[in-house]
Amino acid sequence: MFLVKRDNFNKTYIIKGLIVALFFSAFIYLAYFNIEYKILNTILGLVSLYLILKINRKTLFTSGFFIGIFWFYWIGNSFEYYGLKEISFLAPLGFGIGYAFLFLLIGIFEFTIYRVFILFILSFIHPLGFNWFIPELIFIDSYLETSKISFALILLALVIFIEMPKKIKLLAFIPLFFTYHNVGEYIDNPSNIKISMPQLNIAQDQKWIKDNVPTLIEQNLALIDKAIEEKNDLIILPETVFPIVLNNEEFLLAELIDKSFDINIIAGALYKEENSYYNATYHIAKGKVEIAKKVVLVPFGEEIPFPKFIADLINNIFYDGAEDYKKADRPTNFVINGTKFRNAICYEATSDKIFQNLDDVKYMIAISNNAWFTPSTEPVLQNLLLKYYAKKYDITIFHSVNGSENNIIRP
Repeated sequence: MFLVKRDNFNKTYIIKGLIVALFFSAFIYLAYFNIEYKILNTILGLVSLYLILKINRKTLFTSGFFIGIFWFYWIGNSFEYYGLKEISFLAPLGFGIGYAFLFLLIGIFEFTIYRVFILFILSFIHPLGFNWFIPELIFIDSYLETSKISFALILLALVIFIEMPKKIKLLAFIPLFFTYHNVGEYIDNPSNIKISMPQLNIAQDQKWIKDNVPTLIEQNLALIDKAIEEKNDLIILPETVFPIVLNNEEFLLAELIDKSFDINIIAGALYKEENSYYNATYHIAKGKVEIAKKVVLVPFGEEIPFPKFIADLINNIFYDGAEDYKKADRPTNFVINGTKFRNAICYEATSDKIFQNLDDVKYMIAISNNAWFTPSTEPVLQNLLLKYYAKKYDITIFHSVNGSENNIIRP
């Protein structure tokens, strides 16, 4: 009899945790199916936070587990391209367990103020440098702002609603009133630059096959020629669109330089300097080549975020002894027809570090290769994060992608 009751209780915690996780993750999947109703996202976001502040510790643990999976299950998709498909389940499982324990921290004490404090602190914590879990992101397509101050006000409103007597619970709307506005400054395209952003969908398992490289290069050159024929001023091609160390390819680089007298070329490729390799953006214009090296590397994808002896061990076991990419110290700006563009490569476009010292920069060129993870919700989550940072820094982002849809994202 005791075992039956215990089993029922466990099922209750799992089901309730699953429901909370569904509320907290709904904005991602609604966006995936192009269902965008601000009122719906506002209600779902508020309900999910309310439930997190009210449910018991065991339910918080299970809700954190499901949230980790719902948000980041797609990371396992990339294992296939490292020859690790058999253990791809470890990625979503690891994220599930990790966020289960993070959410368990929220439930150590039952006090609402404590839970609010920990939840707010979690919005600043990025385990192992992975910063795609931002709790306030749930309001990105809602009527409520997504700044840290607004998130604090939203949590304050929930404290008032939970803790105050019924007669004054309506006071909770006062903090919400100050977060009611989720539209930034509209920044149009530069008036003097006609931009081409061709849509590419090269499968990841085909991209790095040596025999395919000449065909891919010819396709890229054809896209540049077409952009020139259409009298564009700039063509933006995705991350590693040239799957080679481009600065080692003298003849190809010479051909691109020749075309650059007719158009600005932005393209992703590897860059070698001495014995170090960089994930880089090449800006080729008027016969000159400018290199922007990636500043923020993907944890476990481009660098192992552990001390060197541990990183070397992991690289030897899982990546055939490959070394981590190197990274630049600071972001790079490109100047195109007199207009400044901040460069960003995939993951770093969703990092505060790449937005440092913007000054008068109002535009960003972000290039990505999402073929690592598609089909999945990864491109949707990335796009939502780009919206978040576009609003935060009042910047328009031109996002050129392989494997998912290109976007121009405005504040």
